Amino acid sequence: MRLPARRLLPATALTAASTLLTGCFSGAESATDAEEGGKRVRVAMMQPPRSGLSPLTDDAFKLSRWSTAETLVRLDEDGDARPALAAKWQQSGRTWTFEIRDGVTFHDGTKLDADAVVRSLTKAATASPKPRILDGVDLTAKAADTGTVTVTTATEDPLVPQRLSSPQLSILAAKAYQGKTVNPVGAGTGPFELTKVNGTASATLDRYEAYWGGKAKAPGIDVKFVPDGTARAAALRSGEADIVEAIPVSQAAVLDQDLITEVPMPRTNTLYLNTAKGAFKDASLRAAAREAIDAEAIVKGVYEGRADVAEGLLGPALPWAAELREPVARNAEAGDPTGKAITIGTYTDRSEMPEVAATLQQQLQKAGFKVKLDVREYSNIEADALAGRFDAFVLSRATVLDSGDPAAYLYSDFASNGTFNLSQFADKGVDEALRKAGDTKVGDDRRAAVIAAEAAVLATDAAVPMLHERVIQGDATGVVDAAHDPRERELVTVDTYVK
Repeated sequence: MRLPARRLLPATALTAASTLLTGCFSGAESATDAEEGGKRVRVAMMQPPRSGLSPLTDDAFKLSRWSTAETLVRLDEDGDARPALAAKWQQSGRTWTFEIRDGVTFHDGTKLDADAVVRSLTKAATASPKPRILDGVDLTAKAADTGTVTVTTATEDPLVPQRLSSPQLSILAAKAYQGKTVNPVGAGTGPFELTKVNGTASATLDRYEAYWGGKAKAPGIDVKFVPDGTARAAALRSGEADIVEAIPVSQAAVLDQDLITEVPMPRTNTLYLNTAKGAFKDASLRAAAREAIDAEAIVKGVYEGRADVAEGLLGPALPWAAELREPVARNAEAGDPTGKAITIGTYTDRSEMPEVAATLQQQLQKAGFKVKLDVREYSNIEADALAGRFDAFVLSRATVLDSGDPAAYLYSDFASNGTFNLSQFADKGVDEALRKAGDTKVGDDRRAAVIAAEAAVLATDAAVPMLHERVIQGDATGVVDAAHDPRERELVTVDTYVK
């Protein structure tokens, strides 16, 4: 199932991209901008809004990437909480006290204060459905005074500041909440004001001159939503866009390599092995499968070298993981898989998955397994995967959820009562390691506990991490200081501009 050789984008693709993008980008630079020597940043994005840019949905990440909506807390490269709209905070048991940054105004001119923060957090905490960062979390916010907010949870939670960094908990002006849905137009606090949204086609943002963090270097942002990957790549190639997100692997090779940046994603392509029944109930056969897999061949053959071979479940998007990781002592030696029949499931929604599964089929058959594949759309296969109806399942899995912390992913996938336990896995020792990781306060001790939990999982061969994916971003010549963010929370910042 090797993909055909890549060819240069045809003229028809370039024409299609120009047609898609010109309506948004032509004439984007105003006379005033030209006089000031500034250029608006033209951005081609992959996914159109799904919920009218409501911050209570995944659309929140667009607002964050455009630097229009902000949160109380931001995350640094290690996933540690740093001040944003909150200047500082402290914990006392189940309650956290946040001091709101002074001198911040919303884009409609109203002032950021404790009441505004409480309004936004309460709206999120009482939404149905809740933002996923609050799944299972009972959170209440109250104004202690005009500049101080207390956030209390039902049980002591060391991750409250990290949770409050989620773009889905952005703080917006009162005007955003006047209708049945949350409308972020003109309601953020960031360096760019969202001024116009054209359905699922485009969006316009202008520089907010009164931004608390200093004047943005670009006069504005013009966004076009271009779901077709070939068209997005062509937009970069033809100069129709300045920044292009999520360029497909299949198109990256035909672009000027100086214009693309590969950013490690917190996403691991993993083979989950069913430990409850079938061939992989036997730990020695799980070990045999692990030894048979050639991840480097998958990276080179399927991802054309644009991915990283996995050393563990957590990849280079979390640089501290490699620094703390030590060799894993496996619980079992490889047995003889000759003639053992297995079925591997995967899905078509990510174009690489079927080819990864086919490559695994060849590698495992070479080791002696008899391998059958079951490939469907994800919506039609997830229930069977969670029910343990496959011997193995290939999944591209996000390893860092909205809190920026991997403990939740590890618990979900490998705890005895984990809600996404594809391996049907239950081990008391692993459960204890996962519990310790989840309960440890943030910082070096928590990171060490997370790596210990990862090692406990890997020792059992319940899952075989194969590779860590990258996101490919295109920046045209002249783009300065566009963000390359593994968590995909930043793109155009206060420092981004086009020469």
